Amino acid sequence: MNDPMTQTASSSLLRADGLTKSFRSGSEEVVVLDDLSMGVRAGEFVALVGESGSGKTTLLHLLAALDTPTKGEVYFEGRRLSEYREDDRALYRNEKIGFVWQMHYLLPEFSALENVVIPQLIRGCGMSKARARARELLVEVGLENAAQRRVGELSGGEQQRVSLARALANRPAILMADEPTGSLDHRTAERVVDLLENLHRAHQLTSVLATHNLDLARRANRTLRLANGKLTDWVVPIVP
Repeated sequence: MNDPMTQTASSSLLRADGLTKSFRSGSEEVVVLDDLSMGVRAGEFVALVGESGSGKTTLLHLLAALDTPTKGEVYFEGRRLSEYREDDRALYRNEKIGFVWQMHYLLPEFSALENVVIPQLIRGCGMSKARARARELLVEVGLENAAQRRVGELSGGEQQRVSLARALANRPAILMADEPTGSLDHRTAERVVDLLENLHRAHQLTSVLATHNLDLARRANRTLRLANGKLTDWVVPIVP
């Protein structure tokens, strides 16, 4: 079985080295990630699988600079995230990472278009350019006719497609997704899986997705299994 750390520092766009994350629970220390290392090459599509509570979300949060490790380092383009000032970390999250959550966390009182515009305005993009980019992305995810509808009026699958458009609004280098099909019915999940694969290719993304969806895991270049705080390569079983 291959070691996910076999990627060298020079070949990895994103890399974790000796990553440990632990929490205090009363008098007990709970270790979620234990001296974990991995590398992701530019353009790669990596799926993370593992039981609920195995630490997949924690790992994504560390890679996206949404949290900091207890020990170890995360590197983006060879630079330690621990060296980033707080404003650098905010720029990294806003410009380099597109994040899709199981629960979409869209603003329900705003339209689909406005939800895709907002992260661009935060980056400093002008309104006309931001609206044009948002329309372009909503067409790409099949929601051109829903651009002016409030997100709260959309179906679960439509909301997840808006969140995909929002994640791509600032042309990120890396798409991260945490159980992007977890709250969807089977047919809607299939459509989102197809869309994720198509967007990965069309936008030349590097994608790291945590999922229980075996169909989505099969689309990945590599599937890594997280258990007992460690990662190992995993072959997705064929279901007859």
